Amino acid sequence: MRTPRRFAAAAVVLIATLAGLQVGTSGAGAADPGGFTLRPSVNQLYVLAATPGERLELLDSGGAVVATGTVDAAGSLAWRELASGTYAVRPAADPAGQSGPVSVTDFADPAPAQSFYDGQTLKAGFGYIATRDGTTLSANVALPSGSGPFPTVVEYSGYDPSNPANKTMATLYNTLGFAYVGVNIRGTGCSGGSFSNFEPIQSLDGYDVIETVAAQSWAALHEAGMVGISYPGITQLYVARTRPPHLSAISPLSVIDDTYRATLYPGGILNTGFAVPWATERATQAAPYGQGWERPRVDAGDTVCEANQALRRQNPDPLQMIRDNPFYTAAVGDPLSPSLFAGDIDVPVFLAGAWQDEQTGGHFPALLDDFSSAPHLFASLTNGSHTESLSLGVFGRYADFLDLYVGHRVPGQAKGFVAPILAQSITGVAGLKLPPGPDYAGLTYEQAKAQYESADPIRVLFEEGAAAGQPSGAPLPRFVRTFPSWPIPSVRPTSWYLTDDGRLRRKPSADRPGPARERSYRADPTALPETTYTGSSSGIWAAHPDYHWRQIPAGTGLGWTTPPLRRNVVAIGTGSVDLWVRTAALDTDLEVTLSEVRPNGTEVYVQSGWLRASHRALDAARSTVVSPVHTDLEQDARPLRAERYTKVRVELFPFAQAFRAGSRLRLTVDAPGGARPLWAFDTIAHGERVFVAADAVRRSRVVLSVVPGVKVPRKAPACASLRSQPCRTYRG
Repeated sequence: MRTPRRFAAAAVVLIATLAGLQVGTSGAGAADPGGFTLRPSVNQLYVLAATPGERLELLDSGGAVVATGTVDAAGSLAWRELASGTYAVRPAADPAGQSGPVSVTDFADPAPAQSFYDGQTLKAGFGYIATRDGTTLSANVALPSGSGPFPTVVEYSGYDPSNPANKTMATLYNTLGFAYVGVNIRGTGCSGGSFSNFEPIQSLDGYDVIETVAAQSWAALHEAGMVGISYPGITQLYVARTRPPHLSAISPLSVIDDTYRATLYPGGILNTGFAVPWATERATQAAPYGQGWERPRVDAGDTVCEANQALRRQNPDPLQMIRDNPFYTAAVGDPLSPSLFAGDIDVPVFLAGAWQDEQTGGHFPALLDDFSSAPHLFASLTNGSHTESLSLGVFGRYADFLDLYVGHRVPGQAKGFVAPILAQSITGVAGLKLPPGPDYAGLTYEQAKAQYESADPIRVLFEEGAAAGQPSGAPLPRFVRTFPSWPIPSVRPTSWYLTDDGRLRRKPSADRPGPARERSYRADPTALPETTYTGSSSGIWAAHPDYHWRQIPAGTGLGWTTPPLRRNVVAIGTGSVDLWVRTAALDTDLEVTLSEVRPNGTEVYVQSGWLRASHRALDAARSTVVSPVHTDLEQDARPLRAERYTKVRVELFPFAQAFRAGSRLRLTVDAPGGARPLWAFDTIAHGERVFVAADAVRRSRVVLSVVPGVKVPRKAPACASLRSQPCRTYRG
């Protein structure tokens, strides 16, 4: 996921005076058992310095050929997903040239001894960290002013955190009083090895990174925490699952809970607007010299970086993986679902994200109740964009978390300097201040920590962009409410039923059984632009992005609206749109959108959900009345019954919205596209007519997670002020 790397130059200069960066190199070699070099790894085996074009055979301990491959132009070959054991390699044309045996280890094998980490020295500036298989990862160390040792944070991703020219995050954390170490995942930047998105060995590499960094003399308490938003936020989950002994805490921002269902194939429909381009970009940047900063280093004499490009042609094709897996499979999907291993994480966690995140999608709250082993989980949830997890309403508590659980110190005041600069860099809004937070003055560390932990761990920031006395669109909430856990214990599932005349009613129809009372639309994905935003990736984080949230053209969608609400309704969590549909086609794609219609005639976007009808089978053990969870398994896929009604349940992604008395809820259904910024879909909708029934037998409805008793400001915020919630004139 793209991160806010291009902060304003003035902000970087202002902070950078507190950080000094130096440059150096180091490296590690690999044994050569024969006419080529073998580097055994964790469930992988690398061949280096072989003859390009040569056909090689992989033999198990019994001498049987278990795999073959052709050496690439760089003299490299990689075998993945190997069982642990002893292997040998030989040329297919020359069996007598067989290598000596090498041992491939397993993901579950014990980590190296502590001496492996103690024996590595990292100095300020650029260098390399050796992992357990001999691969070296490029790292850049930035130390704050002072004599140290320093509380230390690590950013670990496939972007360019180790690029010495990329000083933004280093200077940010240095200013907060932390040593910063940026490390490139294997197969990216100047790091060795071959790259594949979130493959298991990256988790173990992260373990080795944390343990090596923590062993340094400048790392306070010989511990390290992890930081990062988006990609380097997600990698924290993968590293923390391996339980590095000297990992102090993690702070994943703007992350995902399930790659397949949340971002790549929401509702079983391929996301071609963000997910596919992101995977393509990762593949491009993981190619030899793919990020651009590697070549100047090599030209300046960095032979380790040069050697580390050798395996890049062995990177698997992520687009082929996507094409090959339109359904969920455990072998591919489970390793990409942090919800399945979040329970292994045993350190404090600070997590933040936005419901309308235009990149990862905002499904992350499904992860919150999975951290069963974490001693503490603190979460901040807000409306807004991908960068909202660094907004002013979040940053104070985030910085305090780092001070308390990584620095083991009373929270300091530098956050008040850093946060406004960061906010202006991202949004372009100047003159902001960090809102008041807890007062730790005069407290001991233990007292400060106890005060932090005494607050409810779940914070919901409402109406971000409409804070009183602040510029419209500023990254500050209008009000905050806190809760003891997620899902919120007091949630009351509340239904509104669809009618055949476009209304949403609290009570279901009492009509006698008879012919279906239905409405229909033509599923035309070309009726609207694929996305509501077409500007730059950073422009969408501004105070007022140029959204194009258009009305659904007549005949290509349906809408249902409640009467004006008699009292406030506050919904926090997922929703379920349960529809009875029929069509002459064997399958169709559905997009549902919830919005708020104000008494003044404006309409505010709230949230959307998607479903390919053939993916309608539910995971009964995980589904609830407000959260349909689909299996997305090929064996569960079923075509629609031609011209017969079928019940489908579409998940509305999580959200928090205060619908005030006098407003109306509106639900629309159409073909995918035109509801969310950046997201677009490889839809099968092609103009088929889709009927939606709403009667006493086929009770189509929307069910929301209503939380009673939440107090809200009396007056609704200005329509266009809410971040990532576009507004338009309502047309029924």
